[in-house]
Amino acid sequence: MSAEGAAAQTVRITYREAMRQAIREALIRDPRVFLMGEDVGRYGGCFAVSRGLLEEFGPERIRDTPLSESAFVGAGIGAAMGGMRPIVEIMTVNFSLLALDQILNNAATILHMSGGQFNIPLVIRMTTGAGRQLAAQHSHSLEGWYAHIPGIKILTPATLEDARGMLWTALEDPDPVLIFEHGGLYNTEGELAADAGAVEIDHAAVRRAGSDVSLIAYGGTLGKALRAAEELAAGGIDAEVLDLRTLRPLDTESILASVTRTHRAVIIDEGWRSGSIAAEVSARIMEGAFYELDAPVARVCSAEVPMPYPRHLEEAALPQAATVVQTVRAMVGKRD
Repeated sequence: MSAEGAAAQTVRITYREAMRQAIREALIRDPRVFLMGEDVGRYGGCFAVSRGLLEEFGPERIRDTPLSESAFVGAGIGAAMGGMRPIVEIMTVNFSLLALDQILNNAATILHMSGGQFNIPLVIRMTTGAGRQLAAQHSHSLEGWYAHIPGIKILTPATLEDARGMLWTALEDPDPVLIFEHGGLYNTEGELAADAGAVEIDHAAVRRAGSDVSLIAYGGTLGKALRAAEELAAGGIDAEVLDLRTLRPLDTESILASVTRTHRAVIIDEGWRSGSIAAEVSARIMEGAFYELDAPVARVCSAEVPMPYPRHLEEAALPQAATVVQTVRAMVGKRD
């Protein structure tokens, strides 16, 4: 194939646009799908993901809601029980706590408590993560809390392909799916196949093969892990980068396979260290691959403080590629 032909097969797109395409495709493919949440209609979404969809699909399919997370998540659960396929948007993960009763006590449990009579085919999208100077009430990474709850799936798209493809697969699931979109990714741009569509959501993905250490990341930390791997490669350390993609259920098999190849693991997690996804992944490695390890599992997490507003303090609180590099070099015995 010529270079011109290959180029014609891809489009230049942002993460935000990939998400918008995914929602638009779902609305076209299935008349039961609708989007609801604060400012998703006339305003175009708090992060401009749904811009233009109200004009195309109308207020029955793109529904602005009152500012009450508990109410509109509850309405989404009811609509799902009634045979619809709602996509509920919550502005940030911090505000999702106002709907935690609906998510935990209703969406995640109705199938069980009804003796299998009622599925809840609901998708909830929300923004997570820091790095944009939005202070403590808009910047935390709480997806690890939700990954603790049986009865729901937790997706963390980190790539354009996953931003474009995870939504439709989630909508086909008979049970609730929560999609966490890192706010720092919306403006990222790259090439995406023009015919990109649904992707599977059950497995982690090796984004960079390596033999010396496994860098295990997801969502907003994947880019930092990849940058750290490039810097480590320049110093002779070959790092593998594993993108978890789905936090519940975790793909334990892929995690253990990566550690078995490299014999070292560093987990990069924007959540707080205590009780984190990083802690869970570390425990599964210790349970399933202890004798494969040449060094203790290491974790690079956010500082255990409310997320600061000043730029320099926010950056200091977050996991950074430089910290990952330092951690790996100390682990393999190669220091600056």
